Amino acid sequence: MSDSTVTPTPVPGNVPGQAPAPWQAGPAAPMPGGAPAAGQPWAGMPPQGQPVAPGPMPAAYAANAPRTDIQEKAAWSISGLLALVVDLVLWLGGIFLIASNASNASAGVGGGGGVIIGVVLCIIAFLLLTSIKIVSPGDTIVLTFFGNYIGTIRHTGINMTVPFTSPRHVSVKVRNFETHELKVNDADGNPINIAAIIVWRVADTAKAVFGVEYSEQFVAAQSESALRHIASSHPYDTSDPAKESLRGSTEAVAKELAEEVASRVQIAGIQVIETRISSLSYAPEIAQAMLQRQQASALIAARQKIVEGAVMMVQDALDRLEQDHIVSLNDSQKASMVANLLVVLCSDSRATPVVNTSA
Repeated sequence: MSDSTVTPTPVPGNVPGQAPAPWQAGPAAPMPGGAPAAGQPWAGMPPQGQPVAPGPMPAAYAANAPRTDIQEKAAWSISGLLALVVDLVLWLGGIFLIASNASNASAGVGGGGGVIIGVVLCIIAFLLLTSIKIVSPGDTIVLTFFGNYIGTIRHTGINMTVPFTSPRHVSVKVRNFETHELKVNDADGNPINIAAIIVWRVADTAKAVFGVEYSEQFVAAQSESALRHIASSHPYDTSDPAKESLRGSTEAVAKELAEEVASRVQIAGIQVIETRISSLSYAPEIAQAMLQRQQASALIAARQKIVEGAVMMVQDALDRLEQDHIVSLNDSQKASMVANLLVVLCSDSRATPVVNTSA
């Protein structure tokens, strides 16, 4: 067998001595509408930097997805007093038929039909017993029939509804929740301690049961989150009367907090009745500095008021001296008098006048 040299066939794009070109697939199918211009995306593709919209959920997952549009509806129910009396009569009648005909049936004399009728009456009585529900004032019962929500009973007392339903008691009483004292930075970056009281009740029992796992924990978490957001959006205090602050606009902040919490807990069928700020203070690490700042602001405001009053008093004194022709003063004497009066009126300590008898 003779040796032969095999010369490899060069691949288009690969030149000996140079880096091989990247692998390329065969000719691709033409895109709809032809190739785009330079720098332009293909037709149907979103612009660069914009997210791609999610496609429709597959049918297999959509069929098993939890429902989010469930709302409370009234379950079928009637007064249970009559049903309770009928149930008691059926129990007594069934037990009587079974007891009176059991001995005859065992002896072969007859009575088998009476036993069967008694058993049927007991079964009917049992079905009626499972359909009787008791609702206390301020309470409701959410009914599910083999996993399906069939409605809510709000009528208090004894009610008769669909047999074999699973009841779940849901309280619709007004409840309040006080948040923990949260440490938050206000709009100016100052750390503050704040807490609030949330008054709420369950308005939609179906959403409260099937929308969230635990409605009370959900309200607590969302209330604290909303309180943090509101506290960080406003300053603790401000000198601008047109700007809302946590300390100066308590009613407006409480109303804003109520709207924020209501929008967050709407998915759980919760109604927010009222919100109040229960605690508000600077954090201990800056409380002393902020107290000095408030004292300085109050002192400046008081000084401005004192100076404004002193100037009015001096002006009034000069005007009356000139109008009544008591004394005639030149400009230097007026300036000296104004200076002396301002020192006397604006001084913190009591001024001691010095009388010049030589002039």
